[in-house]
Amino acid sequence: MHIVVCVKQVPDTKIIKINPKTNTLDRRSAPAILNPYDAHAVQAAAGIKEAAGGEISVLSMGPPQAVEIIKKSVEIGADRGYLITDRAFAGADTLATSYALSKALDRISKEHPIDLIICGKHAIDGDTGQVGPGIARRLDIPPITNVIEVTDINKETRKVKVKRKIINGYELIETEMPCLLTVEKEINEIAYSPMPNMIKAARYNPVIWAVSDLEDVDKTQLGLKGSPTIVGKMFTPPKPEGGHMFEGAAEDQVKQVIDVLLQNKELFSVN
Repeated sequence: MHIVVCVKQVPDTKIIKINPKTNTLDRRSAPAILNPYDAHAVQAAAGIKEAAGGEISVLSMGPPQAVEIIKKSVEIGADRGYLITDRAFAGADTLATSYALSKALDRISKEHPIDLIICGKHAIDGDTGQVGPGIARRLDIPPITNVIEVTDINKETRKVKVKRKIINGYELIETEMPCLLTVEKEINEIAYSPMPNMIKAARYNPVIWAVSDLEDVDKTQLGLKGSPTIVGKMFTPPKPEGGHMFEGAAEDQVKQVIDVLLQNKELFSVN
């Protein structure tokens, strides 16, 4: 059984700032890390491998320094890693990213047939949740999103059962492999890496591919050329103002509340 986990290098959003002049993320203000949701995806793959056997590959698209998140994935439990890096990928939105990753997955599958693809729910620097389903659509395989538990993997019938979160509760779904799962953080806890994994990760060098290493690629669908998304503006939301304290007798406080509501009635109007 072969599991591929798609991972992304992202800036640590706890530290990152927005450039006030350009209204864009100042990526130099924060260290690059493995997207937290993707870390849980790798851990989920490691759990499946422990229960059902097989091997784990990780795949990422990014700059050359993204090899570090592949090493981190190996530390968590991946067996091998692939990085596609090329100037042609620069500026890709979710549509172009899913296209590039699907082409890399096509090549991987020719060397090691893929049974299951796992992605994090979303990347913390974009928060769209579109890349995983986009990959599934391009590969024509079923996607299951917001997975919180993989309840069963049957290699003989080639079926997987999962529990996914929905607005009003949960769903239990069974589907055939190959398929793609996007996982929530609550699917597991990131375990401490054993020393052999840490040593392997420190010494590991992933397979690196450029656009020329992939087959049947339409370059007009890569990078900025293949990205119809336009970000009109980015800004830091204003800090919330402090609350208003109403004082006096109960009747006086009620009058004060009514006055505030009347002053801001446009906020409560319904068209």
